[in-house]
Amino acid sequence: MTDDKDVLRDVWFGRIPTCFTLYQDEITEREAEPYYLLLPRVSYLTLVTDKVKKHFQKVMRQEDISEIWFEYEGTPLKWHYPIGLLFDLLASSSALPWNITVHFKSFPEKDLLHCPSKDAIEAHFMSCVKEADALKHKSQVINEMQKKDHKQLWMGLQNDRFDQFWAINRKLMEYPAEENGFRYIPFRIYQIFKLEMDRLKMDEGPKCVTKIQQNP
Repeated sequence: MTDDKDVLRDVWFGRIPTCFTLYQDEITEREAEPYYLLLPRVSYLTLVTDKVKKHFQKVMRQEDISEIWFEYEGTPLKWHYPIGLLFDLLASSSALPWNITVHFKSFPEKDLLHCPSKDAIEAHFMSCVKEADALKHKSQVINEMQKKDHKQLWMGLQNDRFDQFWAINRKLMEYPAEENGFRYIPFRIYQIFKLEMDRLKMDEGPKCVTKIQQNP
């Protein structure tokens, strides 16, 4: 991993210029100016948007504010997906900045999970780390870590501190020389299912859609 440190840094410090705009139907006491932010690709929306939330709440009445959520061109943005993943799935072919709409009401219960606190994001993140280590090391590395190591890994991500994060994460990315590699390499495949289904309805008709529903 030492030889790859420059690459790791480039990935870590990747940023997406983003323009946050309050949804037009939100009730405000005065005009809400857009808010611009460089979003880290490796983080999560609900970790890095406290300033966005405070910016728009300044022009709103407290009784008009409920749980914040974000959408891009009508698609609610899942808080448990990394920012870079959301951008690549939904907006990679769009011009920058990435235009995200901010909502404080009408939470889309069918499309999004609630995020009550940053503890929920931490729990999700650590669950993903444990799943990956189960495949790579039979969970041996993550289980041998102390609680403070888990916390350092998380705090490094939350506070955007490369060295703090990788001081722990490198252990998860190493393997004994005699094994010549990981047992398995974990990866996930993400699809924009709704858009793909809409395309199939237009191109192939309901018969093809039925087959996909039967074989998810």
